[in-house]
Amino acid sequence: MYARSGSVQSAVTYGRILTRALFNRINGVYSYSSNSAEVGCVARCSTKRDLRLLTASCGFPKDWTGFSASLLRKGRFGDDACFIAKYKTSDVLGVADGVGGWRTYGIDPSLFSYSLMEACERLVSTGRFNPQCPAGIIAASYYELLESKQQIIGSSTACVIILNRTDHTVYTANIGDSGFLVVRQGRIIHRSEEQTHYFNTPYQLSLPPPSVTGQVLSDSPESAVTSSFQVQEGDLILVATDGLFDNLPENMILQELSKLRDQYVENVQQVVNSLALQARRLAFDSTYLSPFALRARENGIDAVGGKPDDITILLASVSGGDNLDLQTVVAQNTGCMDYEEHLCGSSEHFENKYNGRCIMKSHIGLSAESTEGN
Repeated sequence: MYARSGSVQSAVTYGRILTRALFNRINGVYSYSSNSAEVGCVARCSTKRDLRLLTASCGFPKDWTGFSASLLRKGRFGDDACFIAKYKTSDVLGVADGVGGWRTYGIDPSLFSYSLMEACERLVSTGRFNPQCPAGIIAASYYELLESKQQIIGSSTACVIILNRTDHTVYTANIGDSGFLVVRQGRIIHRSEEQTHYFNTPYQLSLPPPSVTGQVLSDSPESAVTSSFQVQEGDLILVATDGLFDNLPENMILQELSKLRDQYVENVQQVVNSLALQARRLAFDSTYLSPFALRARENGIDAVGGKPDDITILLASVSGGDNLDLQTVVAQNTGCMDYEEHLCGSSEHFENKYNGRCIMKSHIGLSAESTEGN
């Protein structure tokens, strides 16, 4: 009888110790001690601070015709689209570049890219995603468009990244020639891998009309290149469409990023504005030897000049989240609109054909079957 009472009392004591320990653990550092039973329990949680992405965006449509300030504020820059979202311990960024060649078929190329990014943002905002799998966000969004009652036709590239705030890990997924750079102390430590079938024809998600199914490239969402890596406070993450990378080499991008001296949203916005402005100016410089022109030459095309294109850039500073105002963690600013008047230009200088081929980014790649015998 006494032995049983002692067992019960020991169980009660142990239960109280465990309950107290679990309660205190939820609140950070916990400890418990009992002088009578000489039982001690000490544990400590990790002292790592949560990180957040302090993000600003900027961009330009190649052609301002038909685009208003309201569209730009929604993350639509010509045929490009982007989103910035967060859910619990995840900060998520994404860009997509609509395939301009669909205009040949009388289809608005921006509809597909914008719908894809809108679906991605909705999935994140409602928590319907795996926080370690950005490729899953892209795939789920693509299949949502595929099954939509409202038929959406088009193609686009896509790049989505997720920051897990608590373990400081970034997860990435990229399809095509949009992409990302991660910069630490002035040096690129991670970059995306470009996917192309051949020059100027990137991998692309496609929803073609039945009449051309099998005649255009349509890559699977599962073809995305994925990666994961640790980041630390002070790192910069740049996510952009090829309108940036085709016109600014990495050394110029790094030079501009070096001007960011502190983690204030206004300064992040100024730097991303400057990057977009430089890319826009050089895109319309007919004497500039752009990264795109250099790649064209590598493929036997005697090209020179910038590459007029839609430009979309998201710039995120990895910041400690303790004293950040939640209202400023996401800054989808439209500061680039200030440059609209003197940057409207013509892309005629790059519409020329070199060696019998047009090197404007038509994007809709014909499949092997459709090119046989041509």
